[in-house]
Amino acid sequence: MLEAISPENILFLDIETVPAYPSFADVPEHFRDLWDKKSAYFRKPDQTAEDVYERAGIYAEFGKIVCISAGHTVLQDGSRRIFRVKSFFGDDEKALLEEFAQALIKFYGARSGAFLCAHNGREFDFPYTARRMLVNGVKLPPMLSVFGKKPWEFTFLDTMELWKFGDYKHFTSLNLMAALFGIPTPKDDIDGSMVAGVYYRERDLPRIAAYCEKDVLTVARLLLKLRGDANEIAEVRRVE
Repeated sequence: MLEAISPENILFLDIETVPAYPSFADVPEHFRDLWDKKSAYFRKPDQTAEDVYERAGIYAEFGKIVCISAGHTVLQDGSRRIFRVKSFFGDDEKALLEEFAQALIKFYGARSGAFLCAHNGREFDFPYTARRMLVNGVKLPPMLSVFGKKPWEFTFLDTMELWKFGDYKHFTSLNLMAALFGIPTPKDDIDGSMVAGVYYRERDLPRIAAYCEKDVLTVARLLLKLRGDANEIAEVRRVE
């Protein structure tokens, strides 16, 4: 099936998330109680809810999106593959989600049989983005609305899921898969665990966007490897 999907019909995606508040002390009291109950399932006996608050960013109920990078490939002269990437980032989560939703609708509207692709996207990027859109009152684009759809009707691709080959227990990081397939690492500056610090302490959103774009490019290159595609990405063009 993968070979039947044109890479040029795939929008590659990565999101960067942080806790909704700079510190546990800034969290409204009601949500502090809710985080205490949520974190009780994974924190160690000697840890408090505050001790593990840095993990809040991975939960859509307690975090927020600060950057979405999306890219797609274009074939130039029939063989030279160009990767075009754009980032939506800022402190105003609703604004960046609205802008991304419009870009998503435009991409799908211009193509027949379009797909979204991310690494671990089915468990993280796709549902997280949809949940934060609903929280912010942003209308879900049809491709993210899975209500009433059967699993085979989803237009989602997931490079980690493709690598599982049906093994539900297997988790392989994007960094490891990049190393396996000889793809340059996207973690040459920061990694996901550092994003909240870069956002809240350094206030450096462009640095986060640059990291997010490297992840997206890596996912695209990995998908091409999994397809056995001979036409690798020759050039990256950033879209403002």
